[in-house]
Amino acid sequence: MAASRWLPRLISALALGMAVLGASTASAETIEVTDLAGRVVKVTRDPQKIVLSEGRQLYTLAMLDRDDPFRRVVGWGNDLIANDPGAWQKYLAKFPKAKDVADMGNPYAADVSMEKIAALGTEVYILDLSNYFKAQETGLLGKLEKAGIATIFVDFRQDPTQNVLPSVQLLGRVLGREKEANAFADYYLQQTRRIYARIGAIPDKKKPLVFVERAAGLLPCCATFGPFNFGRFIEEAGGRNWGSQYFSAFQAQAAQEKVLSDNPDIYFLTGANWYGSNPGSTAVSLGYDATPEKVQKELSALMDRPGFQQLKAVQGKKVMAFYHQFYDAPYYFVAELAMAKEFYPDLFRDIDPETVFKEFHEKFLPISYSGVFWAKLQ
Repeated sequence: MAASRWLPRLISALALGMAVLGASTASAETIEVTDLAGRVVKVTRDPQKIVLSEGRQLYTLAMLDRDDPFRRVVGWGNDLIANDPGAWQKYLAKFPKAKDVADMGNPYAADVSMEKIAALGTEVYILDLSNYFKAQETGLLGKLEKAGIATIFVDFRQDPTQNVLPSVQLLGRVLGREKEANAFADYYLQQTRRIYARIGAIPDKKKPLVFVERAAGLLPCCATFGPFNFGRFIEEAGGRNWGSQYFSAFQAQAAQEKVLSDNPDIYFLTGANWYGSNPGSTAVSLGYDATPEKVQKELSALMDRPGFQQLKAVQGKKVMAFYHQFYDAPYYFVAELAMAKEFYPDLFRDIDPETVFKEFHEKFLPISYSGVFWAKLQ
C-alpha cells in the first residue's frame, strides 16, 4: 500500500526531471548557420545573452522578441539612443529595464573590452555586414573566436533590398523565432511584390529622375547614395536614382552645382532627430516624436538654401523628406511604397503607405505608431 502511494509520485517526479532536462538540452542545442558574410558559424540556438554591435539592430529584434526585445540583450552600441531618440524613448517607456543594457561603445575601437564582453556571458555577438572587413582588420573577429563567442553578420544597410529577408530568417533560426521570421517574410513579400507588379513594365525613359540628399542639414550638401540603400529604394519604386549615374559606391559627395544643373524631376532628402547628438543639425527631424508643423518648417528651410528655388522639383512641389532610419530597418519597404505613390499616383491610388506602416506596428512591433516618417513639401 505504501508503494502505491509513493510510486506514482516518483514516476511523476522522474518525468518532470526528464522534461526539464530535455528543455535544458534543447535550449543548449548547437546549430550551424551561414551568415550574411558567407561564414559557416556554429551557434547556440535560442541564446539567452546576446550583444548588438549597433543599437538599431533592435528594429529587427523587436519583431522577433516582440514580448520583450531586451530580454536577452546584455550589451549594445549606443547609436539608437543618439540617432533615433524618438524610438528609444518609446521602447524605454514600455521596457524600463532597457536602460540597464550595457553600453559597449564602438566595437571596432582599439580599446574594445573583451573582458567586458566575456563578463556579460555573451553567447552571440551580432555585427553589421558593412563592417566585416573592419572587424577583420581590428582583430575583433579573432578575439571573439578566441573567447568562444559566436559572431554572426547581418545586413540591413549595405544592400537591404537583397539582404533583409535572409538576415531576418537567419536571426529567426538563431534566436528560435522561426515562426515570427516567417510571418515577417510573408508580409514583406506581399508589400514588395505589389510594387514590382505595378511598375515592372515601365520603361526607364518614362521614369522620373530623382536626387536623394543624404542626411540633409546634418551633412554638407550634397551627400547622396550610389545604387545602394536609398538609391536602390528609388529604383525599386520606379524612379531613376541620380547618384547611380555617377557613383558606384554606397554613398558619395555630389557637387551642388552639378545637382542644380541636372535639375532632377524629384528631390528627396533624408532626415531624423539628431539634435541631441548634433546640436547644430538643421535636418528634418522625422521619427516617432515628429510633428507635421515642425517637419514642414524644417523642410521649407532646407529648400530655401541658395540655388534650390530654381529647381523644377521645388517649384512643382516634388520634394519629399524621408525618415533616415529606414536605411537601416527591415521595414524600409514602407518608404518604397511612399516613393512609388509619389512617382505614379494613379497606379498606387488604392495604397496608403501610412496605413501599411500602422498595420506593420500592430502586427509585428511592441510599440505603437506615432509621429511623421515622410513628408511632402507643402
